[in-house]
Amino acid sequence: MGKERLVGGGLWEQYSQKVSSRMNNPQHRGEITEAEATALGGTLVVADFGAEACGDMVRLYWVVDPATNIVKLARFKSFGCGTAIASSDIMCELCIGKNVDDTLGITNLVVEQALRDTPDKPAVPPQKMHCSVMAHDVLKKAVAAYKGVDSESLEDREIVCACARVTLGTIKEVIRLNKLTTVEQITQYTKAGGFCKSCIRPGGHEAKKYYLADILRDTLAEMELEQVKASLSSPATAKATTTAVTSTTPASTTASPSPSPSPATTSTSTTPPPTIPGFGSMTLIRKLNTIDGVLTKVVRPRLFADGGDCEVLDVKEQADGTFNVYIQYSGACENCASARTMTLAMIEGALRCEIDDRIRAIPVFPEPTEDE
Repeated sequence: MGKERLVGGGLWEQYSQKVSSRMNNPQHRGEITEAEATALGGTLVVADFGAEACGDMVRLYWVVDPATNIVKLARFKSFGCGTAIASSDIMCELCIGKNVDDTLGITNLVVEQALRDTPDKPAVPPQKMHCSVMAHDVLKKAVAAYKGVDSESLEDREIVCACARVTLGTIKEVIRLNKLTTVEQITQYTKAGGFCKSCIRPGGHEAKKYYLADILRDTLAEMELEQVKASLSSPATAKATTTAVTSTTPASTTASPSPSPSPATTSTSTTPPPTIPGFGSMTLIRKLNTIDGVLTKVVRPRLFADGGDCEVLDVKEQADGTFNVYIQYSGACENCASARTMTLAMIEGALRCEIDDRIRAIPVFPEPTEDE
């Protein structure tokens, strides 16, 4: 049966001639026996790795010169697809003659580059890039076996995209430096998510610890919170915010704390929670005043009873339609253990009930000083 009929002419054309050649005639397939390693004056190293993504497995054999730590011979056995065979074969070739520590530099990208016919054309389709990752992973196992350490200790960075070997730190840094706002932009800048795509969001062929969509969301939230904290150090900004909040607050609401509401008036009502229509279309000043009014009416009486207080610092509408309301505690609330849990939930619940159920309350805590 012709290759075109087997896999489709279009797909087959995405593989380089080197990949095709290594698939059909691998140069380093086979095993190495203890006797063969002894005859070469070296130490036999055997490492196994199985890829959860596709069920493939590879076993790597090394003969290492114990005096120089140089890999003298390398072979492999693979139970997997043609791309896995080709990747493992070229990986073995690249290992020979290198110091054991230096072989860690043979990443999956190096393997893929070595399989290209021309520098500007990928050797394999994007969906098969993870097969070259397996070659690097078994290599790490071999290094760890030779050095007598755990393979995880050889990786001092958190890898998010295994295909492109892009780390968590790199992705966060690129988002911050370039003010990225979409996953597509992350891929353009780093190549993360550009191959098998399982690291973009849940639901891919392999479960991940981190996903680009989540990293982007969390990093943007961190940046926004940092901006709010920075505004606290600006006296002009703090004064303007305080003026905006207090300018329309009735004097009677700030003269003295009102008594705590009775249990009968708290959460036993069966009527739908009241909301303020058009909150999202209000100006920032009106939003701040509206929120401060609810804090004064519902929240502050409870906080005053314990010697605490809170104020609203800022409001920011998110891309998903939610509203981040940044608050700051004072008095006894500053160091209260429930400031991040029960008290925060009470404040958020009040704002959602009285204003808009899309509100998220986010506390802003001052940075500790050196004396603290």
